[in-house]
Amino acid sequence: MTSTQSEKTEVVSEQHHHHPPTTWKTYFTFSTDHKVIGIQYIVTAFVFFLIGGIFAMIIRGELITPESDLVDRTVYNAMFTMHGTVMLFMWTFPVLAGLANYLVPLMIGARDMAFPRLNALAFWMVPVFGIILMASFFVPGGPAQAGWWSYPPVSTQNPTGLLFNGQFLWLVAVALSGVSSILGAVNIVTTIFRMRAPGMGFFKMPAYVWTVLSAQMIQLFGLPALTAGAVMLLFDLSVGTSFFDPAKGGDPVLYQHFFWFYSHPAVYVIILPIFGIFSEIFPVYARKPLFGYKVVAVSSLIITGLSAVVWVHHMFASGTPGWMRMLFMFSTMLISVPTGIKVFAWVATVWGGKLRLDTPMLFALGGLVMFVFAGITGIMLAAVPVDIHVNNTYFVVGHFHYVIYGATVMGIYAALYHWFPKMTGRMYYEGLGKLHFWLTFIGANLNFFPMHPLGLQGMPRRVASYDPEFAFWNVIASIGGFILGMSTLPFLLNMISSWVDGKKASDNPWRAIGLEWLVSSPPPVENFEKQLPIVIAEPYGYGKSTPEDLVANPADLN
Repeated sequence: MTSTQSEKTEVVSEQHHHHPPTTWKTYFTFSTDHKVIGIQYIVTAFVFFLIGGIFAMIIRGELITPESDLVDRTVYNAMFTMHGTVMLFMWTFPVLAGLANYLVPLMIGARDMAFPRLNALAFWMVPVFGIILMASFFVPGGPAQAGWWSYPPVSTQNPTGLLFNGQFLWLVAVALSGVSSILGAVNIVTTIFRMRAPGMGFFKMPAYVWTVLSAQMIQLFGLPALTAGAVMLLFDLSVGTSFFDPAKGGDPVLYQHFFWFYSHPAVYVIILPIFGIFSEIFPVYARKPLFGYKVVAVSSLIITGLSAVVWVHHMFASGTPGWMRMLFMFSTMLISVPTGIKVFAWVATVWGGKLRLDTPMLFALGGLVMFVFAGITGIMLAAVPVDIHVNNTYFVVGHFHYVIYGATVMGIYAALYHWFPKMTGRMYYEGLGKLHFWLTFIGANLNFFPMHPLGLQGMPRRVASYDPEFAFWNVIASIGGFILGMSTLPFLLNMISSWVDGKKASDNPWRAIGLEWLVSSPPPVENFEKQLPIVIAEPYGYGKSTPEDLVANPADLN
């Protein structure tokens, strides 16, 4: 960054805030402080996480017996539709947006995001489309029942004739979610490119910032396709267009292309920041530099590029030509190479380190183990013969949940525990944290591993009743689901009690190296009150330097 850019950054940043001190009331206002917005995202997302978890436990309660004897089949279809939608659009994306909002400006030495008001607008759209989504479950026209992918023709059927039915409101909510995420992506990418502290070149950025940048670039090129597809489907359902109606010349497979062109790269939008979290946590708790930092950073961009050419593997059973199957099988397997580089780097970082198995490290290690298993089954699904065999079975559900819960949610928990002292100025209770980890790790594996043998045996997904031969694995999966549901209780108790009355945290309780640890806990409104930091060293200097060696004059930051 040139001196002119630095001065411009300081001037713009000075204009962002003139806030009073942060209190609990601040989190219910239209604040433009990126840290307040980050916590607003995280807390709001967790509320919806609990709602989605309730749906999941009812689904597992239905599946604990072969007969459909707990809820009506229509309600069951609506619940699995809402479970998937809430967990993706209302929990995973918003909570990751919250972490990025909170951490990225601090990590790159900025006083705030590039567009603070746009940032606030992007967040306040979340409760709006969340309420619309919840309303879709209760409207007189009946809830959405077409799954979180909402394929036509199922999603365009309107037996009630009412315009404002559940499917209509569901599509409105998804479209608004897309707009919110695009606004957030523009903000984050601009912030990383234009707001970095003096001296912070790209290869002095933390790996987490690299992964957030890579993920948000996917949002910018992929999300417009899903948003456009949702709007076109909305028009088919409400005003009589025929984009996806074959009886009127439309093409339902076209919707699948719109949907999966974004929705498979969306997996990388989700998992890339988790990779960044692993890359931040392993060096801290192993007291070693991140192995192969520059290669790990560049591999995130390679994943971004390859993510644009893998979506058709979701459509191997949709009449895809043979040459296209082979092409996308190859591209899907190829993306495992930069991912494998990251896994190798993390193992090399941890290997021989002075491990400290605090709660964040346990969640990161558990998430890594479950991600490796998900990667193995992902390579299996990339192979056309295996994919055709297990298509539309519980094998796919098991693989997906190992990625989304086993790796992603474990990584989110790792991040929340790791940066909790920085966000709140309080230490969490370690005993409750470890209880939370073991309940989560055991519950997740009991819940999702049985889905793989069920899928190999041929149990179809999205069913409320099934052949009794599948009962054994379903009972185990349901027990795991109930344990997973209970695992959130010690987490809630820990977070609330610690935030209210926990032990006061020092500015850097983990002796971590990073700009965010050189400011107070919690950080001041302006982040770096006296002057922006001047970065003079690469990150991850564990065993070589102290945290203060990262910048020229650490005493001048606050």
